[in-house]
Amino acid sequence: MFHAVTLRNVLLIGLLTLLMMIQAVPVSAGINAWTSIGPEGGTINALAINPQTPTTLYAGTFGGVFKSTNGGTSWSAVNTHLIDVHALAINPTTPTTLYAGTYEYGVFKSTDGGMNWSAVNTNLTDYFVNALAIDPQNTNTLYAGTIGGGGVFKSTNGGASWSATGLTATSVYALAIDPQTPTTLYAGTSGGVFKSTDGGTNWSEVNNGLTNTNIQALAINPLNTTTLYAGTSGGIFKSTNGGANWSAVSNGLTNTDVRALAIDPQTPSTLYVGTWGGGVFKSTNGGTNWSAVNTGLTATDVYALVVDPQTPTTLYVGMVDSGVFKSTNSGTTWSAVNTGLTNTVVLSLAIDPQDTTTLYAGTYGSGVFKSTNGGTNWSAVNTGLTATDVRALAIDPQNTTTLYAGTDSGGVFKSTNGGTNWSPTGLTTIYVFALAIDPQTPSTLYAGIFGSGVFKSTDGGANWSAVNNGMTNLYVYDLAIDPQNTNILYVGTWGGAFKSTNGGVNWSAVNNGLTNTDVRALAIDPTAPTTLYAGTRDGVFKSTNGGANWSAVNTGLTNTFVRVLEIDPHDTNILYAGTVGGGAFSMTQQIAKIYLPLILRNP
Repeated sequence: MFHAVTLRNVLLIGLLTLLMMIQAVPVSAGINAWTSIGPEGGTINALAINPQTPTTLYAGTFGGVFKSTNGGTSWSAVNTHLIDVHALAINPTTPTTLYAGTYEYGVFKSTDGGMNWSAVNTNLTDYFVNALAIDPQNTNTLYAGTIGGGGVFKSTNGGASWSATGLTATSVYALAIDPQTPTTLYAGTSGGVFKSTDGGTNWSEVNNGLTNTNIQALAINPLNTTTLYAGTSGGIFKSTNGGANWSAVSNGLTNTDVRALAIDPQTPSTLYVGTWGGGVFKSTNGGTNWSAVNTGLTATDVYALVVDPQTPTTLYVGMVDSGVFKSTNSGTTWSAVNTGLTNTVVLSLAIDPQDTTTLYAGTYGSGVFKSTNGGTNWSAVNTGLTATDVRALAIDPQNTTTLYAGTDSGGVFKSTNGGTNWSPTGLTTIYVFALAIDPQTPSTLYAGIFGSGVFKSTDGGANWSAVNNGMTNLYVYDLAIDPQNTNILYVGTWGGAFKSTNGGVNWSAVNNGLTNTDVRALAIDPTAPTTLYAGTRDGVFKSTNGGANWSAVNTGLTNTFVRVLEIDPHDTNILYAGTVGGGAFSMTQQIAKIYLPLILRNP
């Protein structure tokens, strides 16, 4: 009895000593936490400047909202619950209050400068919001222009609730409020310009003289509010009588697909337009003549333009795929200001297993990017790639200059020279969301088709056949192969993860512990294949028993909509994650060090 009690006490003391001597690894950037590594830039849908502190500005992107407090020198994500932002509006009297209009998710509001957001959609029946405008005299009144057929909605209580205005059943691409008489407002639609003089209750069509009624941008002269401009897919039109009549003012405008308009608030005869394919143009005589001002711009597709209201020689332009550019000399020259703006929508990543400094990133709308220095710099490699939404990438581990790209609607493409050139395979005109290569027999590969399950090729992509038995969800996002036993495969789908132990012949679900079964990404540890990771809308999950159980590993992951995962094949403690609108992240995992106490037995 005495011996049993003594032994129990010794074991308890040993256990307590063991617990006290666990040396936990501190959480820091990159160590057991995620760190952003780019690429920077991406598509900018909207820009907004704080009118009281113009060095503070916001960018609306597919990945949410980014904020700069130093005139664009650096950016940080302020994205809680936000995605696909197409409109921004700042309260001019209380600039910490701002609104974001999104596609599919309606309007969001922040009262702390973008740090936190909440949906404000009561009675808003069209959630595709493309334009927002705030009454400058009564900032609780705001308007939302929608493109899902709902027209213009109005709120008189700061977004708490909405009601339809008299303009319904139309798609609204632009809104403009008369700053002197805010009950007067204009809506740019696919059917021309509409005007209201009673705060949106009634509207009238004001298209006289408009030879193109596809209105994509509107701007009002703030000093003479009967003068306004309309940007269309066929040039610029000007009205000097509140929209009653319009005349074309496109002389010198070599590209007439106008997407953005901005007026110098101090000298309104100076204005700027952003075009699709032609960059930025400037007029100093109220639109009579235009000239291109594109020096320094590396792209020519423009979505957004804003002018600093206090220093109007400073302006910003939001580009497609290339981020934000800034000019401090009225557009004479431009420079990119994208540090921290990791908005590029990365859909897929691949690491060269023989040279881990060589990385490939498949993007939304921009094709494939390649880095040969571990992600520090990237360049596009798209020759022959006719579909540029690249959902999947896979590298032949035995011949790493051979790689495959799975695309939206274009099927699978193959490159045999490290991405320099691409050609289609036997699987074409189909939505390929996932690719996986058998590392032991690289001529065998699998493709995950969104809506059609898994297809298999045994001849390097020339021919394919479906292998879906047991899969209860055929909306495939990703695939992964056990490198030591290539008959074991995993697939991530809209309805969770599935596992096959016989080369895809049969499948079974493995979802225990996943808080979100929308599994967009999978990665297997090549040195310990029972360890694998799943990327979901709730972040990254880890399993150490072949998918039987999962737990979250999300510390530092500021964007939890994970679309791709990759493990460094030379150091499997390093994990990469590509997010929707948040760029790429990396994390180095370290296991806590445990020092075992020495327990001495009594002689």
